[in-house]
Amino acid sequence: MSKSPCSADSASATALNDLPDVILSNIFSLLTDTRSRNSLSLVCRKYCALERATRTSLSLRGNVKDLYRIPTGFRSVTSLDLSLLSPWGYDLLSAVSDPCLLADGLAHSFPLVDSLTVYVRSPFTLRFLLPRWPLLRHVKLVRWHQRPHNPLGADFAAVFDHCRSLLTLDVSSFYYYTEDLHPVLQVYPLAAGSLTKLDLLTVSFSEGFKSQEIKAITSACGNLKELLLACTFDTRYNGYVGDEALLDIAVNCPKLSLLHLVDTSSLLNIRGDPEDDGFTSEDAGISHATMVEFFSRLSLLEELVLDVCKNVRHSGMALEVLNSKCPNLKLLKLGQFHEVVMPIDSRLDGLARCHGLVSLSIKNSGDLTDEGLIEIARGCSKLAKFEIQGCKNVTWKGMRTLTCLLRRSLIDISISCCKNLGATTSLKSVEPIRHRIQRLHIDCVWDSEEFANDGGSLTFDLNEVADASTSTQQHDEFMPCARNTDYEDTGGRHKKCKYMVDLDAHGQYSHYQTNGNANGNLGERWDRLSYLSLWISIGELLAPLLELGLDDCPNLEEIRIKVEGDCRGMNKPPIPAFGLNYLVGYPSLAKLQLDCGEVLGYALTAPSGQMDLTLWERFFLNGIADLSISTLDYWPPQDRDVNQRSLSLPAAGLLLESQTLRKIFIHGTAHEHFMNFLLKIPSLRDAQLRADYYPAPENDMSTEMRVDSCSRFEEQLNRRVIPD
Repeated sequence: MSKSPCSADSASATALNDLPDVILSNIFSLLTDTRSRNSLSLVCRKYCALERATRTSLSLRGNVKDLYRIPTGFRSVTSLDLSLLSPWGYDLLSAVSDPCLLADGLAHSFPLVDSLTVYVRSPFTLRFLLPRWPLLRHVKLVRWHQRPHNPLGADFAAVFDHCRSLLTLDVSSFYYYTEDLHPVLQVYPLAAGSLTKLDLLTVSFSEGFKSQEIKAITSACGNLKELLLACTFDTRYNGYVGDEALLDIAVNCPKLSLLHLVDTSSLLNIRGDPEDDGFTSEDAGISHATMVEFFSRLSLLEELVLDVCKNVRHSGMALEVLNSKCPNLKLLKLGQFHEVVMPIDSRLDGLARCHGLVSLSIKNSGDLTDEGLIEIARGCSKLAKFEIQGCKNVTWKGMRTLTCLLRRSLIDISISCCKNLGATTSLKSVEPIRHRIQRLHIDCVWDSEEFANDGGSLTFDLNEVADASTSTQQHDEFMPCARNTDYEDTGGRHKKCKYMVDLDAHGQYSHYQTNGNANGNLGERWDRLSYLSLWISIGELLAPLLELGLDDCPNLEEIRIKVEGDCRGMNKPPIPAFGLNYLVGYPSLAKLQLDCGEVLGYALTAPSGQMDLTLWERFFLNGIADLSISTLDYWPPQDRDVNQRSLSLPAAGLLLESQTLRKIFIHGTAHEHFMNFLLKIPSLRDAQLRADYYPAPENDMSTEMRVDSCSRFEEQLNRRVIPD
């Protein structure tokens, strides 16, 4: 019989338990997985005490009326999340008869909290809860319901009134008005002046913060190091963000190291039209001179996001100064910027001069071409993450060359909404880093016929690229294609290389022809791929995915699938299943996110011959029983006409068949008897309904889950015996 690490045996070799407590505490502190820490605490009492003493972050679940369930052993916790308590989405303190008793119980159990996340339906919750932790430094507010009819700034006044040491405020998941914030900041100048981070990227906004509001906020918060703002760059709106607002930010907040300015239309996160040329009808009110001054004043920037959604033309010359004016810049995301590079000759220019970038995202750049991608890869040789979206002129040839040049650093790629980059061509383009890529997003647009017609022949003059790169030493190792290769005569001054660069298992350069079949080198596995994200249109199937070469992923742990489209008017699919059963070939798959929230249809009745959402849910979830997943996040389809996103009877029955589930989160509503189906899943220990979309249903429908229904379901779930 094996002995526990804490058993005494003088004859045994030195065990982990023999290490001093200080070293063991450091080891325990390095563990971040919640279930691993829970398992560790069950080994012995010493391990339990050390685990509790080193746990600094905790998210509470359960019903707030069960005060006796508040854990009392986590007295070292400094970061506490109360936003997931049930009944979810209701006032934390309104569900109990004595709010003071609950607030005091939480404060007594977690005395060291300096970071708090809480769901706030009204300022009442904050007025009771925040005084219990007077030294709070970080606060995140959550509210997906409509803003109540309170005076302007009532929620924020409660925060600043009680949190005099506040450093960061996160309202990215909080429904409020833009007019709520800046008057409160002016009333509490000391608290505003101490803030170092403001996250105001709230997706509920229709227009975002106006230029005058931005000026007031930045004037009050002059010590900000991180600022995230949802705003409007459309010059047709009053108060649009343009030159004046950018300079106000730079002048008032010179210490910024992180700045995200995102147009509200981009926050909707809905896929654009791949046929769009990337240019909008209106230009943004941002000039070249302003951008240069803006970058020059913010010399401490490390992360910069400018998702403008309106044309920023001739941006390359302004972006060149980022390398000299912002030497610490590591992350850059640009939306609707044009002429970011001008690959006329071998000289690096524009965005390619930002040599220190580690993460780069380019969105809707109307004139970005394959040659531009090559120039970016030559100049930004440290990129570990690259995202491209909505660039119509980019093809798999340019993407493949980019991955070849960056094969020593690139581990995270996202390719979306590009006309010439469907599933086949996207996978073909990332083949050079197949053995080391860790995260990947592609669109499930089945373009194999288009790829076959293209012939798969690379026609860039890699000799010119190699010659140009020799002037910069860091690029020399990436460019062996200028020697020991075969060429085809093109009649020009140079000859084109029709072979791609590759590395063998020993790190030596080898070459293989790209004119073969669309699957490329089928012998290589996706050894390090741990996360896969897919976009797919309504009515399409997952079946072709594995046939395209994404079949051997031994370490793939998480898949996110987002389905979009309007099913109203669509006929019934020819087969009954979407294709989840094809994912059974991934042995390590543990977490699935199936997001059908942008699937629009008929919730209650459908015209003759058309499917309602009940049948579509059956189509999407068929085959989920074949997967051995432990966690599922599911967004049901929706009927926007009645603001209903609800779990259907067929969906509940299919979820019941997934016998390995431990956690399931349904981002919508459900009938109580549908949720009771889930009680038959033997290993299920956590199930929750979350209406976390704007606006969340304000009033429960008569037959859907209410507070009492949720309580009954949770009590039955907690009474079950869970095998492990």
